[in-house]
Amino acid sequence: MAELFSTDKKILYHLDLNAKQSLRTLGKKVGLSKSVVQYRIKRLEERGVIKNYYTFIDYNKLGYTNISIHIIYQYYTPEKEKEIIDYFINNNKTWFVANVQGKYDLIVMFTVEDMNQFFTFWKQTLKKFRYHFEKAEISFFTRTIYLPKEYLVETDQQKREQNILKIVHSTKNIIQDIDFKILKEISLKPREPLTNLAEKYDMSSVTIANRIRNLEKKEIIKGYKINMDYTKLGMQLFNVQYKLKNYDNLNNIIKYAIKNPHLISISEVIGNCDLSLNYHMPDYSSLHPIINNLIKTFPKDIKNRITTSYPTIYKNNRITELKN
Repeated sequence: MAELFSTDKKILYHLDLNAKQSLRTLGKKVGLSKSVVQYRIKRLEERGVIKNYYTFIDYNKLGYTNISIHIIYQYYTPEKEKEIIDYFINNNKTWFVANVQGKYDLIVMFTVEDMNQFFTFWKQTLKKFRYHFEKAEISFFTRTIYLPKEYLVETDQQKREQNILKIVHSTKNIIQDIDFKILKEISLKPREPLTNLAEKYDMSSVTIANRIRNLEKKEIIKGYKINMDYTKLGMQLFNVQYKLKNYDNLNNIIKYAIKNPHLISISEVIGNCDLSLNYHMPDYSSLHPIINNLIKTFPKDIKNRITTSYPTIYKNNRITELKN
């Protein structure tokens, strides 16, 4: 694909901040008319740069927990690997499944409400595939910070901090069945007209809008974003996991790390590491100095690190199956 114009990158940046904003509002931000913005968005969709739109839901506020499993294979064939991957893809609680290049072979991420159900599922998984797992490390995410993709544009640090989304464990919110239904409907269709939902559930558009605003006020809905094919922007996805010697300096490490415009998320983890950082980078040689700078800045605090990339992502939809 030909290199994107800077205006296209600005459109992607602002859509990722708020995928529901009007074309007129977006046009003012990027200096284009409504019709030209509409044309450029359609072209980005046709080229597959914009894969889909989604509602950013904070599942922690609904009592859900984010879990990752890093798997190392043994005694497997290509056919058995495909069987394992399909098994995880087809589970309705997984939202990310990817091939890994580095220490591990596969990473699977879940969002689950009932830990007993997860344990039952994991036991069933081990009955099917334990012979082919040399190691399977389970980790829990306690806090995740999602950052705007500032490698697309140039912004100041203050504006960057204003657009950060934080996901932390909190008290479970009790919402009504109709709210779960609305979340399901708009999870992958945030731009759908509310009249469609109103007709489906025999409610007024105003009532639907008020319920959505209430979910936003409670920060169950954190925002509306786009799922981009970053490979068509010349980027790869890298993950760097750090184990710390000094946990007291955790927040200072995070404050330093989030200044990098290529960092897209950073998580506090209980399990195989203490911090997990995700970057969009052109290649590993571009990432290496970033890693070195972090280690040199905090030599007494970082014990070690593991870097991996994701050559093939089989599933990435950030949506889990909500129960009513």
